[in-house]
Amino acid sequence: MDCDVAVLGGGPGGYTAAIRAAQLGAKTVCIEQGESLGGTCLNVGCIPTKAWVQTAHALRQAGETFAKLGVQVGEPTLDLSAANAWKAGVVKQLTQGVAGLFKANGVEWVKGAGRFTGPATIAVDPGEEITFRQAVVATGARPLRPPISGLDSPRCVDSTGMLAQETVPARLVVLGGGIIGCEFASIFQRFGSQVTIVELLPTLIPQEDEEAANELRRQFGKRGITVHLESRCDRVEEGEAGLRVTFNGDQVVECDLMLVATGRGPLVEGIGLEAAGVAFDPKRGIATDERRRTNVPTIYAVGDVAGHWQLAHTAFREGEVAAENACGHDAVVDGRGVPRPIYTDPEIAGVGLTEREAREQYGDDVRVGKFPFAANGRALMQNESVGWVKSIHEARYGELLGLVMVGPHVTDLVEAGVVALDAECTVDTVADGMVAHPTLSEAIKEAGLVALGRAIHVPNRR
Repeated sequence: MDCDVAVLGGGPGGYTAAIRAAQLGAKTVCIEQGESLGGTCLNVGCIPTKAWVQTAHALRQAGETFAKLGVQVGEPTLDLSAANAWKAGVVKQLTQGVAGLFKANGVEWVKGAGRFTGPATIAVDPGEEITFRQAVVATGARPLRPPISGLDSPRCVDSTGMLAQETVPARLVVLGGGIIGCEFASIFQRFGSQVTIVELLPTLIPQEDEEAANELRRQFGKRGITVHLESRCDRVEEGEAGLRVTFNGDQVVECDLMLVATGRGPLVEGIGLEAAGVAFDPKRGIATDERRRTNVPTIYAVGDVAGHWQLAHTAFREGEVAAENACGHDAVVDGRGVPRPIYTDPEIAGVGLTEREAREQYGDDVRVGKFPFAANGRALMQNESVGWVKSIHEARYGELLGLVMVGPHVTDLVEAGVVALDAECTVDTVADGMVAHPTLSEAIKEAGLVALGRAIHVPNRR
């Protein structure tokens, strides 16, 4: 088979690249070995996990909020089989939707495992060899497991195994306090598990703003989630009553199930990159430039395998950019306004620089304003007043550097910060804009006013 653009992988970066290339007139094929399109994100990642997040939110609202609002429904209980059916239905609808988009845009889905056999050919098993003029690698990433004795137990599962659970473990240990670990810890505490997190580093979600990480730990503590920071897991042992997890030499916690959430590595092995002449690092992925071009001018790489971010939304944009460049246009990925959503309870979201990063780059010229959701009318109405919005800007020109949020629906609200940073707005633009009242988004404007010393709905600092 001969084509203009061959895309290896049908996840967010891959299917977006294939659709965009076809829109630009290229004869495009997408090689995907899974039973459905959408990759990890749609099948065993973002979408099913967040479907469970909605179930967890509903349990909290039914248990803590409905009665306050005058709605009597009785004590809420979890029906995990129904939650799993809902999760599977959402996944099916979205994956079938991608297949429909392929048909609508004229993309051919070649089912099978693809492997480069040269700089212009991909062999598909089963199937025929594909000859291409341009190619996009979008093979994603896989869960990593540290070399800890006992982690080969069937009771030690990765995120995919966690999503396959049909019963709620009474006791859950989460190894790793990053985004994936914290999201599942938050979900399963709401589902009824006794949850313990064991994290090697001194903070949860270590890539995020320090204040946000500290707030999450406080809220987890209030919910009864036990967090052990700066703790190294030594071994895991099978017992009659479950698993015995030893960390820091002599500390022990017992559990029925262990989630291993210690990071993900790029899928670069076994896809023939050597035959194509594409440079890669087994740990960091494929080296690409801002156009997502590899060292081979006709081959691009996007998403988790490209080594920039491990986020579905960055993969979407990278797929568009790679396809446009492969079709003769000139596009680049701008990393300035990359949102960082975390679907814990409370939610966390950031965009731009964290406060620490801002102070490292701008020193004493950094100004910060923080507005609490406890002073926001819509948050109070919803009985969701935990958290805050933090505005970060540099004082010389007033340029907005970042927004960090903890609280209700901040994973949706962060888009306002994305647009502001992409537009290179000043903090005055954010603070002086009109915001609908009463809404949660007022907290963004109010944080800007606090940063400028012009707070209206909280006292100004003296």
